[in-house]
Amino acid sequence: MKEYSFPSLGGLRLSVFGESHAPFVGARLEGIPAGTPLDMDLVSRMMEMRSSRDKPGATKRQEADEIEFAGGISGGRCDGSPVEIRIRNGDARPRDYDRISHVPRPGHADLAAWMKYGSIPSGGGAFSGRMTAPLTAAGGVVLSYLHTLGIKEYAHLFSVGEVFDIPYDPMAPIDNSDCGMPVISPKSGKLMRMEIESAQRAGDSVGGTVECAFTGVPSGLGGPLFEGAEGRLSLALYAVPAVKCVEFGSGFAASRLRGSVNNDQYAVSGGKVTFLSNNCGGILGGITTGTPLIMRAAVKPTPSISLPQRSVDLDSMEDTTLEVGGRHDTCVALRALPAVLSAASLALCDMILSREDK
Repeated sequence: MKEYSFPSLGGLRLSVFGESHAPFVGARLEGIPAGTPLDMDLVSRMMEMRSSRDKPGATKRQEADEIEFAGGISGGRCDGSPVEIRIRNGDARPRDYDRISHVPRPGHADLAAWMKYGSIPSGGGAFSGRMTAPLTAAGGVVLSYLHTLGIKEYAHLFSVGEVFDIPYDPMAPIDNSDCGMPVISPKSGKLMRMEIESAQRAGDSVGGTVECAFTGVPSGLGGPLFEGAEGRLSLALYAVPAVKCVEFGSGFAASRLRGSVNNDQYAVSGGKVTFLSNNCGGILGGITTGTPLIMRAAVKPTPSISLPQRSVDLDSMEDTTLEVGGRHDTCVALRALPAVLSAASLALCDMILSREDK
């Protein structure tokens, strides 16, 4: 079974394996220090965020996603050996993909896979969002370690379509009790839910943005040019299917600002240099500054929609029209949130551990 590995700096190593319609998906995580307590409540919360249960417009595919730790965990702690994770696929329906085995879905990786490998994998294969299940489980293990360093995470759904939540605010808790959405503003959450339900009724889909932040990140991680922290984080974030854009701090908005507005000015407080703002998102010159690390990942609309779309029949090499059946998310950004958080945690942890190794 083919494995896909994160190009590590040497601190943390992660490989994921399996496919959407294989018997299982899994991950192998190496480098978490022995003795690190595993926060199973955290891992369970991460997996629940990724699940399709009780989420608007979510796929009807229901996976139990029971995590089997086949190694690396002993007595509730990491034992220093590779952490082996397996998650069985129990609700796959390959027959739903019979037609699209030769008719690629517009916007999906189907055609690119056919060009490279000569066939379209069932259920999207390794290109499927199903691969975020082991990534999310591994992220829970990584976050368990980051918590021991005093690093805390913060992630919410920043946008759905043209509806936006409040930007990251360390004093504003994420509240999903009223709208069932991981947002800061319940009002925004309700509008996002309406946007998803509207797209679902139309047989369409809608994109969104996930915002993540980490506090307690040490300064000095990363470096100039190819050693930059943004590059390391982006490399991991783009492994999440459907992520098409990544930004840090003020991000693309910085291109519309003047330096007098975007620059983070400094002051001395308690004998230390402090930042008066954080438009840099915790990174300057590719190096972490010790201020909150803030990033956003833009997630495209789910390619699989029930509206008629033009495509081609690769067997007959003729034009055709495709209406995708099966079970698919209307807004994949909602369930991508823990995967984005996990990917960022992986890259952050790798930078920390690789620095300590030196």
